[in-house]
Amino acid sequence: MKFRTPELNGRRRRLARALTIYDLRAIAQRRTPAAAFDYTDGAAEMELSLARARQAFEDVEFHPSILRDVSTVDTAATIFGGRSAMPFGIAPTGFTRLMHTEGETAGASAAGAAGIPFALSTLGTTSIEDVQAANPHGRNWFQLYVMRQREISYSLVERAAAAGFDTLMLTVDTPVAGARLRDKRNGFSIPPQLTLRTVLNAIPRPWWWWDFLTTPKLEFASLSSTGGTVGQLLDAAMDPTISYDDLATIRNMWPGTLVIKGVQAVDDAKKLVDAGVDGIVLSNHGGRQLDRAPVPFHLLPDVVREVGSHTDIAVDTGIMNGADIVACIALGAKFSLIGRAYLYGLMAGGRPGVDRAIEILSEQVVRTMKLLGVASLDELTPRHATQLQRLAPRRPDGDQNL
Repeated sequence: MKFRTPELNGRRRRLARALTIYDLRAIAQRRTPAAAFDYTDGAAEMELSLARARQAFEDVEFHPSILRDVSTVDTAATIFGGRSAMPFGIAPTGFTRLMHTEGETAGASAAGAAGIPFALSTLGTTSIEDVQAANPHGRNWFQLYVMRQREISYSLVERAAAAGFDTLMLTVDTPVAGARLRDKRNGFSIPPQLTLRTVLNAIPRPWWWWDFLTTPKLEFASLSSTGGTVGQLLDAAMDPTISYDDLATIRNMWPGTLVIKGVQAVDDAKKLVDAGVDGIVLSNHGGRQLDRAPVPFHLLPDVVREVGSHTDIAVDTGIMNGADIVACIALGAKFSLIGRAYLYGLMAGGRPGVDRAIEILSEQVVRTMKLLGVASLDELTPRHATQLQRLAPRRPDGDQNL
């Protein structure tokens, strides 16, 4: 028995104590003002979509094989025409520098170091070019909103292509903004507006305000030259007129891989494959748009059955553990995306916090695969995971014996 050498660096000490993504979330909540934390942590209306998505992963039952050599496992995935060292990447998130001033730079550089893709949002707070500089040799993806002023979106497509981004992720689940009630209750705005409540909440978090007030102003970096207030840009990003004609236009413009994010129905997945897209992401926007939306993980087996042999399928929403990622792969997904899990790490400790989030999830993926008795992602099949039923549709005639 011997005493553990004390860690004098406070950030390294608290990150080392975080053993799960929920641990990182707890640290993030302590260190981040309520408005910024709730913007990340919250979802639409009663937040049922998010809660159900997380519950769906908790309701997985695994079926391990035994007496298999799993001394080493191969976690590499091929997704959207390229390689990833792990079967997950970082999802696009808006306002990221609000959570921590290192923002997308921390996410992109951490993703590059881990060999996984990083996706930048149209509403990101670091520019396309600066993300490329932060992750010059890794895979960068760009998430696109088709804005009311189409020329703005077209310009972003051209800039992403010029910067060497290999995948364009067109998001189609935001004809209007969802009702995020936490933000309304917090008086959330960009930039944050100082009120007595804001000041009182900031008193125990001076480090956050010091970083915020002594670093470049918070703005939509890739849109900073387009003019208009933040509110006007947000309103312009949500366009209820978006259609398959816009998809065709973007398809003709983009030279790389085109992926559609926000698919929530089997029929839509089939139509998109017929339209020639290269991949789809089953997503309900992290529960941040339509509350009571379908759970992407629940949709996965049906979508895989219909179009899995024709296109790459990825999943997001609700992933908080590497076992969730393994379950997605077992049921036919090629990949998964993490949003909040990455942002909790960012808020907990900047770039080292993102590294820790990726490390936690990666360790969980490897451990789960070994305990399942599989040595590579290709060995995962539906027999390894069962979706236990908690919610089932009720038939119109009231007969629940489906």
